[in-house]
Amino acid sequence: MVEQVVENQEPFRVDAHEESGMSQTAEAGNSDVDIAAISSGSETRIAVASQWQLVWWRFRRHKIAMISGVVILLVYLTVPVTEFLAPFDPYKYNSTRVFAPPQPVHLFDEGRLAPHVCGYQVTFNEETYKREFVTNCDNKIFLRLLAKGQQYKLLGLFGSSVHLVGPEDPAESFYLLGSDRLGRDLLSRLVYGTRISMSIGLVGVTLSLLLGVTLGGISGYYGGAVDTLVQRMVEFLRSIPSIPLWMGLAAAIPLVWDPLVVYFCITVILSFLGWTGLARAVRGSCLAIKTEDYVLSARLVGASELRIIFRHMLPAMYSYIIARITLAVPGMILAETSLSFLGLGLRPPTISWGVLLKEAQEVQVLAQAPWLLVPAVAVIATVLAFNFLGDGIRDAADPYG
Repeated sequence: MVEQVVENQEPFRVDAHEESGMSQTAEAGNSDVDIAAISSGSETRIAVASQWQLVWWRFRRHKIAMISGVVILLVYLTVPVTEFLAPFDPYKYNSTRVFAPPQPVHLFDEGRLAPHVCGYQVTFNEETYKREFVTNCDNKIFLRLLAKGQQYKLLGLFGSSVHLVGPEDPAESFYLLGSDRLGRDLLSRLVYGTRISMSIGLVGVTLSLLLGVTLGGISGYYGGAVDTLVQRMVEFLRSIPSIPLWMGLAAAIPLVWDPLVVYFCITVILSFLGWTGLARAVRGSCLAIKTEDYVLSARLVGASELRIIFRHMLPAMYSYIIARITLAVPGMILAETSLSFLGLGLRPPTISWGVLLKEAQEVQVLAQAPWLLVPAVAVIATVLAFNFLGDGIRDAADPYG
């Protein structure tokens, strides 16, 4: 009976209008599904992402921090190729070019691309009894990329005489940033000073990181007498005024020591004074983390105490530690610059930003050659870049930001 009823029923038909409506409904439904799928895919991607991926995604949205990171990367890339980037020997002096002003670069000559600088015509001012430099564009010094110049060893291994920019005639000289009191090229000395100032900040922070993380982690994990001893030492070091302490330690370095040994000693001094803040921060984080379930589980399964500290607790603070490091490097750079400026840090013939700024201590010299303050611009730009980078990393690593 049921089979006969089914056979006698007319087939189900849909007219064109209803079919169009169903098609649109189906398309709308598919669109909703696609949107839901995309949203679900994004949520799934975030859910399975690691901590470092989440930090990187948030950091990319901080444009100023990204730009600062590129600037710092470019600055550090100059360190191994300093000899190639510097157009001249930073120690080569020229008595006829004392306090020579900067020479701007002209890209075109008579309608064709020909980078050059205008030469100097030296005159003597009878009223001030000073030598003056007058621009003489009849004497043009043409420049070229990958020019031949003085011999050097790249990375101390490979001999070469090619420089990034130089005069077509190796016998000629030019001063894009001017010269100092001995007629030495300030641009070349600035490039060489970048190597020392940037490396001393990086090496100093590395040593401070080792001291701060180790002592801070042990202090926060063990507590008790160990914590008291470490914290009293931190408080004692932080209570001593920085400048007098630097002066006392730097004055203990003999003047006859090799510049490389002095560089190492200054790095150790800055590291000895710079680990206390990081140690306190790590200690506070360890006090909060050591009661977490995963730390207690590691302790129950028999993990050693050092493994618990360095394998389970410190990784939870990596993002914060990296942000702290980026904010500590400019402090090291400023400390070295201040000591060298006061004559207590690195000394000539070593070249650093602080040593270069020492040339601008006298007001009369600064009034005659204001371009000697160019190293201060490099210090300010680098410190700001590090601060912006540290702010970006700190915001990206903050899970509650």
